[in-house]
Amino acid sequence: MCGRYRLSRRRQLVEEYFGTDSGECEWNPRYNIAPTRPVPVIRQHPTVPTRKLSLLRWGLIPSWATDPSVSAGMINARSETAAVKPAFREALASRRCLIPADGFYEWQRNGKTKQPYCFDIGDGELFAFAGLWDRWTNPQREVVESCTILTTTPNPLLADIHDRMPVILNLENYDLWLDPAFRDTTSVSEMLRPFDPALMRRYPVSTRVNHVVNDDAECAKPLELEPSPAQSQLF
Repeated sequence: MCGRYRLSRRRQLVEEYFGTDSGECEWNPRYNIAPTRPVPVIRQHPTVPTRKLSLLRWGLIPSWATDPSVSAGMINARSETAAVKPAFREALASRRCLIPADGFYEWQRNGKTKQPYCFDIGDGELFAFAGLWDRWTNPQREVVESCTILTTTPNPLLADIHDRMPVILNLENYDLWLDPAFRDTTSVSEMLRPFDPALMRRYPVSTRVNHVVNDDAECAKPLELEPSPAQSQLF
């Protein structure tokens, strides 16, 4: 799964990298993005090939939902079943989006504790999760737009830490993924594969990232772990 990530670039750099129109989306660098928070999302206009950066709630609320609390269980969508799940199948066909990031976190259990790790590409390059979005109207007729991050099986870099990983799209797939007129979910699903581990790195970080109130560069700073007792006996 993906339950916490990082986007430490300024809005202007995100817009430049992804080729979006300048809009009213306000965004400051974040190092510990958590579910239910507004997150930057890139969508394509339905009739002209222009991209727009918007803020959507992380945690999908399907248009037919009666209670917005369902979003807590929909921060991620399994890529293998998204085409048939009622909450995601229409979105996979025509409401796809890019969710910009430059790192994400997973936790490795070690006895009674969990050690957080940061995963990124290269030296912290920008990339995009494969996302889906939807639009829900509450009883007060207020519109809420929300999103979810698709997940897949882990690559070897993550396999010993978690049994899922977020789908990181290849750059060459951005245009087709964003095109709302392209509704071939079989072809779309072919893009949802584990990212090449040779292009990624992982490193341990402080447990500061465990708490959503901590949202600064220290959350993503590499941490030098103390050797375990077993390892210490080797030297």
